[in-house]
Amino acid sequence: MGLASSVTVPYAAYLRVYEPLSAFPRPERRHWEAYARRAALPTAQDELRRSLADLLPTPPVPVPVHESGDAFVAVVDGVVCVCPWRTRLRGWLALEELAERFPAPVLDAVLPPVVRRQAEADYARWLEGNPDARPWIRTATWQVPLRWFVLFSDEEREYGKAPVGTAGPTASGGAVQEGLVLRYRTAMVEARRRVARGLRTLRDTIEEGPLIDGLVDVGRWLEEFHPRSLVELDYGGLVHMVPEAQLADDRSAADTAEGLAALRAGDGVRAGEAYERLTERWRAVRDRQFAN
Repeated sequence: MGLASSVTVPYAAYLRVYEPLSAFPRPERRHWEAYARRAALPTAQDELRRSLADLLPTPPVPVPVHESGDAFVAVVDGVVCVCPWRTRLRGWLALEELAERFPAPVLDAVLPPVVRRQAEADYARWLEGNPDARPWIRTATWQVPLRWFVLFSDEEREYGKAPVGTAGPTASGGAVQEGLVLRYRTAMVEARRRVARGLRTLRDTIEEGPLIDGLVDVGRWLEEFHPRSLVELDYGGLVHMVPEAQLADDRSAADTAEGLAALRAGDGVRAGEAYERLTERWRAVRDRQFAN
């Protein structure tokens, strides 16, 4: 099956940062300036299909041999912003996460130890020359991490139908079919402000734990980018796993904001109700990965 197939690869959601061209060093800036002028640009589904195609050979190729020269493009108030794919870097980071999530026998069956050791050695050598590298895209499978919703307000929610060829950040041409899109977009300054305020609230009202640690991690990641960047949460392929009526009613950012506001007001009951709505909604999505 070719990469231009209209078949949708589901299960993944994305948190992306689009930086203005001025944030990039001059040689790379020239590349992205020319890239952004292309008539047809790839979508998130194209990117995911390419990464999955690397897992088909034997042995699989968990990390691309060469870094991708592709990116997503957005125009913000007349300013061209790009979100580089950096699939090689993200492949290395994903391997580290796999080692933490799965027991060794399962991981060995999917990716032989010799393949992982070679990828780890390649990453260590690469890091010596790129110590400050960071991805522009974070990926989550079968869920949207609750901490991501802290960055956005309900007013920034975008929901509706778009051609499959244009679903996601950019137009790519190809087959034109209607598909659902659910995403949030906000200015970097707003995302950072909400993270800071959310952390203050959580630290004042609950014990240290995964929720606070995760939000601290997201906040540190955002600090790595240009202050005039655009931040996007894209439900990606998850829109194909959830009934349309449920998607229309999904106000997860609003529930997150309500829960934090209730905590600040000392209203534990209302905060608990908002948190329960969120956890039940996303537990139902995660449970689908185990269904036939």
